[in-house]
Amino acid sequence: MKLSRISGLSAIVVALAAGMAPAAQAQQSKAAQSKGMTFFVTSVGKGNGADLGGLEGADAHCNALAKAAGSKQANWHAYLSTTKPGGDAGDSARDRIGKGPWRNAKGVVVAKSVADLHSAKNNITKQTALNEKGETVSGRGDPVNVHDILTGSDPQGNFSTAGGDTTCGNWTKSGDGSAIVGHHDRAGLKDTWHMKSWNSSHGSRGCSQDQLKASGGAGLFYCFAAN
Repeated sequence: MKLSRISGLSAIVVALAAGMAPAAQAQQSKAAQSKGMTFFVTSVGKGNGADLGGLEGADAHCNALAKAAGSKQANWHAYLSTTKPGGDAGDSARDRIGKGPWRNAKGVVVAKSVADLHSAKNNITKQTALNEKGETVSGRGDPVNVHDILTGSDPQGNFSTAGGDTTCGNWTKSGDGSAIVGHHDRAGLKDTWHMKSWNSSHGSRGCSQDQLKASGGAGLFYCFAAN
């Protein structure tokens, strides 16, 4: 009888281990993918609209999300531009992100270089602009649309010279103001190049969480591993 009971317990243990194996393998596979990730859309914003704590706060958010996802990269930068009063040169997003190439959490290359990223050669689409967890970010046509991605940039990834507030006070405002956003899903109300732009579609209605939400955003932004 004792032998039968021991055999029965062993069988149960083996069965449980077998059932857990696929889940463990999936986690290991996901972690392996995240380690090679050098580009993602933040799965969540900072929660205070476009007030990201400036570039430093945005970079820290990129690094925290990447680390939580299993990334070993330690030099993540937010794809954000800033402006300076009086027309002086600001920070350009394109100068903050390294040289490339950049891959999403599933290993798909979204751009080979800075030049490709800001040309028709880039591969940023709803299917490839994944968050750090390897998940698709909802866009136009989905129950919840959050395709407005904060950039503060012109189509070439430079700080804007359009005048007015284009960066929500250099990413410190959560009330009045505006920031240039792009559409990660390359879609909008009209079939124009602006609506299809991943980094420079239009200005936001404001800088608060609710104002960003009202026009199809959630305070999300792009993160790149600066190599």
